[in-house]
Amino acid sequence: MALRLSSVVSSTVVRRRIPLVGAFCVLSLGLSNLCSISLTSRTGFIQSLPFVPLLSSKFGAHAQTQNRKVHNISMEASKNTVPSIVVYVTVPNKEAGKKLAESIVKARLAACVNRVPGVESVYEWKGEIQTDSEELLIIKTRESLLGALTEHVKANHEYEVPEVIALPITGGNLPYLEWIKNSTRD
Repeated sequence: MALRLSSVVSSTVVRRRIPLVGAFCVLSLGLSNLCSISLTSRTGFIQSLPFVPLLSSKFGAHAQTQNRKVHNISMEASKNTVPSIVVYVTVPNKEAGKKLAESIVKARLAACVNRVPGVESVYEWKGEIQTDSEELLIIKTRESLLGALTEHVKANHEYEVPEVIALPITGGNLPYLEWIKNSTRD
């Protein structure tokens, strides 16, 4: 009985870590973008999300103040930075991820590529549900390089239809945003 209980407890721990990773990604990458949508106040969409009241009570005015500061930095610094994006690309394994990441940075198509192992993707392909372990590449680059980056990924990727999804960077650490500009080609 004790042996079975410990296996149930450990499987519960493993299952609970995965939603935490997803929640972290939503909160760190998506919430500020969602909150800045002008339709938010009219439609109440953000307020209808189940986690927003918890975040509002936990972080409240401090988070809103910080959000405004970040946006002000990006607007004031527009002479020293360029419109920048974060691009997601999935690859089938570590070797493919390392090779593609290095080729992107070497070609100055991005300032930085983070490799996140252990991503599990569930998707429909050719009429069947597929589940694959993948590595996620998080690429920081100029918005103007998206076309060239997409072509580079398509030419150097083994998938028939590689994922290339871009999100705008709306603000951040000014020296980092300047570094993205200085580390990528014009």
